[in-house]
Amino acid sequence: MFKVAMGLMSVGALFAAAPAIAHGMEIGNDLERCSADAKGPAVLVDVRGFAASTGKVRVQSYPATRAAWLAKGEWLGRIDVPVKAVGGQMRFCMPVPQPGRYGIAVRHDRDGNGKTDFSRDGGGFSNNPSINIFNLGKPGVEKAAFYAGPGVTKITINLKYM
Repeated sequence: MFKVAMGLMSVGALFAAAPAIAHGMEIGNDLERCSADAKGPAVLVDVRGFAASTGKVRVQSYPATRAAWLAKGEWLGRIDVPVKAVGGQMRFCMPVPQPGRYGIAVRHDRDGNGKTDFSRDGGGFSNNPSINIFNLGKPGVEKAAFYAGPGVTKITINLKYM
């Protein structure tokens, strides 16, 4: 009985060492999770078109449902890092809980003040839907949704500035 209990504790410790992506989890940008050896599911996101190498960039994943898409507190994973754009580009690895439909939103806060300034800050979404002042830069989920498979899914998001 003791050996079984110790074995179960070891298995529990193993799973605790590799946490799953839970709702509202802030994560680091670990590109190893999207390497050729990675098992997934994860999304390798190439973000292009940074207008400046200043401020912060936030990448957030959402379930591709109307109720959750871009809703406050409904994001699944968030990467929030200083901009270090090389050639106007950065790469991110966003793990997702399981294969399925998701949407990803990116915001470039050029001055890093944590507030959205529509005249300076940029943004983009999976599938690169058009954004404009009429939809306040928020496309519907049907335009941004994509399928993330069991491995690593690659997407490109092009930033836009108003």
